Amino acid sequence: MEQRGGTEQTVGAVRRVGERALLVELPGTAEVTALYRWLRERREAGALGEVAELVPAARTVLLDGVADVEAVARLLRTARPTAVEADRGSLLEVPTVYDGADLADVAALWGVSEEAAVRIHTGPEYVVAFCGFAPGFGYLTGLPARYEVPRRATPRSSVPVGSVALAGPYTGVYPHPSPGGWQLIGRTALPLWDTGREPPALLAPGVRVRFSAVRA
Repeated sequence: MEQRGGTEQTVGAVRRVGERALLVELPGTAEVTALYRWLRERREAGALGEVAELVPAARTVLLDGVADVEAVARLLRTARPTAVEADRGSLLEVPTVYDGADLADVAALWGVSEEAAVRIHTGPEYVVAFCGFAPGFGYLTGLPARYEVPRRATPRSSVPVGSVALAGPYTGVYPHPSPGGWQLIGRTALPLWDTGREPPALLAPGVRVRFSAVRA
């Protein structure tokens, strides 16, 4: 059943990709989240036929392994998914030590103290809008637009695993050591990626996330 109480979104261009895939272009992350949820509900209800994968990104949703491409394309062109405030996915608590190398810079950009910056970041409930960059890396939305921050002018050659970071409208947690240009505000010991676990990634589109401040 479609969620109520939100704003109806119009789906953008629907493009065929190869023989069994469709790519839907959308204005932004909110529209992607709404369409992804709408498609997931219909796939679970059997209304899409066979669709192997739904892959959201920043401004697109890919439907791969589509058995009846023309029928699903027609459905998408008439879709009116509803944007709502929160997703119905599971809730993941991320205990975080807020001692990141860029915390002072982020607080200065926000015009607040470091303690206030931590309260700002732990206030919202976040939702994984999409995944990418590295296995297990989720792009989390939920921080108010006035707290968007730029990426670092010079990326770091190595960011430690578990780093909690900000860039643009997103919060992310590095599941592996890797290069990165996001603003580091904290760290968590929670293993976000574990190949011995099923599924290996804790973060997936639709998962709700809460950050909680803990001592080192």
